[in-house]
Amino acid sequence: MIDQAFQSRLPEGMIRCYMAQNEVAGFGHQLIKALVAPPPGGEPEAPGPRIMHPPDAPAFQRLRREMEGEWVPSMQKLLDIPTSSLPALWDADFLYGPKSSDGSDTYVLCEINVSSVAPYPDSAVPKVASIVSAAVRSRPPRR
Repeated sequence: MIDQAFQSRLPEGMIRCYMAQNEVAGFGHQLIKALVAPPPGGEPEAPGPRIMHPPDAPAFQRLRREMEGEWVPSMQKLLDIPTSSLPALWDADFLYGPKSSDGSDTYVLCEINVSSVAPYPDSAVPKVASIVSAAVRSRPPRR
């Protein structure tokens, strides 16, 4: 358990980065209201819907580059996990961190999910199907 610092950009939402092994398969963006103070005298707001986006969604390309080019390869190296051993579908949730000096978004890891990764964007289906099919074909026959 890690005590994470409160992120002041929490009202801007959480980005779920859906992964098919080591490749981004899509994104989900959802407004989170759990830790956002309700308006004075008002009730806490319900979370917004999760809006799904394909992996090439312009708003999330920096996150995609960091996931595919830095963070996942570093995790694999640190934990000695070959790509073939990564889950066919998993996700990492990010909160917006402070803006960088050039005004770009930064991201703070919130959590990683490996089981019960649903719902997921339609763009994930072909990648996941291809990974599972390859894994099944590469298994030795049962005796």
